[in-house]
Amino acid sequence: MGERHEGRGFSTRAGDRVSVTEMDYTTLGSTGLEVSKLCLGCMNFGSDAEWMLDDREASKEVIERAIEHGITFFDTANVYSRGESEEILGEALEGRREESVIATKVYGRMREGPNGQGLSRRHVLEQAEASLDRLGTEYIDLYQIHRWDDSTPITETLSALDTLVSDGKVRYVGASTMPAWKFAKALYEADLDNKERFVSMQCEYNLVDRHEEQNVLPLCRDQGIGVIPWSPLAGGFLADKYDRDEDTKQGRAATDDRTRGRFTEENWAVLEIVRDIANEKGVSPVELSIAWLLHKPMVDAPIVGPRTIDQLDGTVGALDVSLTEGEIERLEAPKDPVWSRSIGDV
Repeated sequence: MGERHEGRGFSTRAGDRVSVTEMDYTTLGSTGLEVSKLCLGCMNFGSDAEWMLDDREASKEVIERAIEHGITFFDTANVYSRGESEEILGEALEGRREESVIATKVYGRMREGPNGQGLSRRHVLEQAEASLDRLGTEYIDLYQIHRWDDSTPITETLSALDTLVSDGKVRYVGASTMPAWKFAKALYEADLDNKERFVSMQCEYNLVDRHEEQNVLPLCRDQGIGVIPWSPLAGGFLADKYDRDEDTKQGRAATDDRTRGRFTEENWAVLEIVRDIANEKGVSPVELSIAWLLHKPMVDAPIVGPRTIDQLDGTVGALDVSLTEGEIERLEAPKDPVWSRSIGDV
């Protein structure tokens, strides 16, 4: 959605090397904030679940490699391993704060008992301070509400976020994963009360999960809201990790309802086209799937969540993949996007 800029060198701490990778940059939504066209998701950095990396040094090596590629945009959340992800990111970016755009989130439960989660003024202000401490920074570039809180008036949440911006602890505020009518209400209330307005939306968006095309994306386009898609590879489905002729009910797929729910005939049809076009172009299904997102005018920076350097390296080539209108039509043909309340409540 923002204005596109060509790649530039980016210093790294190891011997002050300069990246030779050409990274594209854009502005987030209608703001002037420049971000890399790929955002490094940090949910895998921690020890809260068996599928996470659970290795602080290895996690920091992935972040270091992202910097070498020219990635300047990093997304985490307070709830990721109860703050461990934020700590790892903060340590990795020490001494390079001015070069980085840090996004984190608030909403999830951080302790048991009253006021341990949600978007009340108390919880938002308390968790912002905790995130600042874990990240080792004086300000958060993009502070996002992780989910909508039906128990708290949106005006209360907006007031708390506005205070953080006024105090210089937050630069911009964003949102994630909610029905369009709720997001529209939040934008309206912010305008009505002259409070800080949300500038971005994180939503699940990829070639097989296109429901947001019937929900929040038209609103984002109309209101100049930046779009930061999460799960660009559909939980590994578009990375060609599974085969319909094999047992796909093993590993994480066996315990992840969202992954199992993707094993539908129309989704397999999408994957077959991804494989075909990727083969025609001599690229990987990963690169092709992310390239499709990068061709969407409303998308600013897909969030890639690698666990290894090799996985990260396998995503950056998406920036160099060009798709014709005909190829995009082929990729989209098997799906008829539909929005439902159950999807929005994920």
